[in-house]
Amino acid sequence: MNYDLILVLGIVVGVLTIPAILSAFLDGSAPRVASFAAVASGGMIVYALYSSPGGYAFADLPDVFTRVVAHFVR
Repeated sequence: MNYDLILVLGIVVGVLTIPAILSAFLDGSAPRVASFAAVASGGMIVYALYSSPGGYAFADLPDVFTRVVAHFVR
């Protein structure tokens, strides 16, 4: 479950950095915090992919999201 949670958090943070990076570029400023979040997100995803015993396939992602959300909803 820990690797599932790290993977899901990495994907969610990565998706949330996209609007932050675009906003910073449109405002003409450097996306410092957004780039740090993107690097951290990539690190979490890579760590989860390589540390998980069975690994993850692209088709496993909906099941992983469902398990993580179900764990916190219960």
